[in-house]
Amino acid sequence: MAEKIRLQKYLSSAGVASRRKAEELIAAGRVSVNGRVAKIGDSILAGTDKVTLDGEEIVESKDKIYIMLHKPRGFITTLDDERGRKTVAMLVSDISERIYPVGRLDKDSEGLLIMTNDGAFANMVIHPKTHVSKTYRVTVRPSIDEEQLNQITTGIIIDGRKTAPARVRVREEQDGRVVLEIILYEGRNREIRKMCEAVGLEVARLKRIAIGPVKLGMLKQGKYRELTKEEMKALSAAAQKGDRNDRDSANGGQRKRGAYVKRGGVKGGGKNPRNDRRRS
Repeated sequence: MAEKIRLQKYLSSAGVASRRKAEELIAAGRVSVNGRVAKIGDSILAGTDKVTLDGEEIVESKDKIYIMLHKPRGFITTLDDERGRKTVAMLVSDISERIYPVGRLDKDSEGLLIMTNDGAFANMVIHPKTHVSKTYRVTVRPSIDEEQLNQITTGIIIDGRKTAPARVRVREEQDGRVVLEIILYEGRNREIRKMCEAVGLEVARLKRIAIGPVKLGMLKQGKYRELTKEEMKALSAAAQKGDRNDRDSANGGQRKRGAYVKRGGVKGGGKNPRNDRRRS
């Protein structure tokens, strides 16, 4: 006998959207089950109940797709936009299966974006407890000092909550601009831009160059490719390691503050602040 599953989980596994985005679709009244407008908390019998989004029936795909896209600036990280703006869906329109972004990059950011129709995989990569790192190359103006670096590294209060420890390296310095490499272990909305703004820095360019061990490499803007089996395994291993560390921390571990490379030397040792733990 078929078991009932949460509607948002079904939508995610069917490649409609992430679970969080699926909840937004349900709350907006765009999802129906057997002709009735669904609500948050509803469950369905997969293969028996008829689920529709904007009147179109949703059928779970058996073929799972995993790609990396080099998102250009100017594209919205969504599948459709009521204001008619360019979306990342336009860049993968030749893929017959419905796939959706894993996480997001804002309109003015560029770089690595994973897309899939596998809800369990997407949840593994973006779930807060797995702490899969995201690496960014960030150009800021006008310059940066040690105090600003230290604030970004150790955490800043944004929207009433302190950001998690980050790793920051100064990669290049010129008159009026500095290029940073910032590694985050959480996924808050526009986090880097808000952190930089909080310490008086202007973000001139923001590019994501890696998610966990998976690197953007030389993939051209606007192009995509399939993730390799090796990349899939590496992402899974990174997520499992982060989950174990999270449980260790909950059982009494304590994070050290992050580390950064300052001008002319290394401060702190360069370890992952999520994984570098000591007993309390």
